[in-house]
Amino acid sequence: MTFLSIKTSVMKFVKDEDGLTIVEYAVAGGLITAAVVTAFTLLGGEVDTKIRAICQAIKGGAC
Repeated sequence: MTFLSIKTSVMKFVKDEDGLTIVEYAVAGGLITAAVVTAFTLLGGEVDTKIRAICQAIKGGAC
């Protein structure tokens, strides 16, 4: 490759906005995933506590 072809390739990449869109979607997906994981983590303890309370109340053998 010559310097001119490398420069042309780099300039084409810089001007290409499709890559930026993909990065934006990736960042948005990562933020949504982090929010879901946080919600499940915070609610998981409360749900576990409620299920254990129900099992104790009915004295279920599956608990």
